[in-house]
Amino acid sequence: MRSALFAVLATTALAYRGFNYGAVDLAGATRNRTSFQEEFQVARNLGTQGAFTSARLYTSLQGSSTDPIEAFDAAVNTNTSLLLGLWISGTSNIQNEVNAILSSAAKHGSAFVDLVVGISVGSEDVYRLTDRGVTSGAGPGVSPGDVANYVNQVRSALRGSPLQGKPIGHVDTYNTFVNSSGWMVPVVEAVDFVGMNAFPYFEDTKPNAIDNSNATFWADYDAVAAQVGGKEIWITETGWPSSGPRSGAAIPSVLNAETYFNEVYCSIAARDMNVWWYTLQDRDTDGGVPSFGVTSSGGHELKYEMSC
Repeated sequence: MRSALFAVLATTALAYRGFNYGAVDLAGATRNRTSFQEEFQVARNLGTQGAFTSARLYTSLQGSSTDPIEAFDAAVNTNTSLLLGLWISGTSNIQNEVNAILSSAAKHGSAFVDLVVGISVGSEDVYRLTDRGVTSGAGPGVSPGDVANYVNQVRSALRGSPLQGKPIGHVDTYNTFVNSSGWMVPVVEAVDFVGMNAFPYFEDTKPNAIDNSNATFWADYDAVAAQVGGKEIWITETGWPSSGPRSGAAIPSVLNAETYFNEVYCSIAARDMNVWWYTLQDRDTDGGVPSFGVTSSGGHELKYEMSC
């Protein structure tokens, strides 16, 4: 394991690159502005070029309140661009989420608005309705038709606001988008971009050893591209665990996580595509849960070199 922070890909490209950030910390407590700000700064300092300067969020609300998530203030303070998330599963009304982003636009003005690269209406909501989602206990989901309705509702709510015109999309698993029934057509027609989550590690019905992971990832991407009618695809989640259980032929290890980064992240960056890696930090484990964090859970020590 390496203890220093290494140089990351230097680029003048316009693509957004960063990490996913949940609303709670490793202890299960709601993150506050200080917590978000610390992690945004850690990500920004992963190398002298500051390659990871964007954050993808899952919700725009702070805990169980109707207040804007404090990640917004942290992003303004650290100049971190944002893929906003509006949580739609398990609710019939997302107006509180919409109000939160409008409130922050009013509070911060262009300092916030200019950081918003897009808005994701939902995350893996349709996946939760699939057989695999139900079997895994993923929780309540949202049908494709209802996702499309939410997208249109958000678009209407932002009309005339400073956030009008920001790209609006939906994030789901790659295999949900490529479902042969075509049931995602309403979603694809409604969005400006498609957010794709793809983890070869979990694809245990395929030859999913690390040696095949790059080919598997790009096969997943090509399959989604064939279904979305030319809509831009943003890579919203991918990564490889450094510890945890075996999944088919996929073995979690620091070496394999580094290999996956070198092959998949670097090929995404070479194509100048938006990507939010999964993830900066999560709980290290040797038990039944895979750990995808690139830094240690006890601090911010980088687990492997992240350079292309």
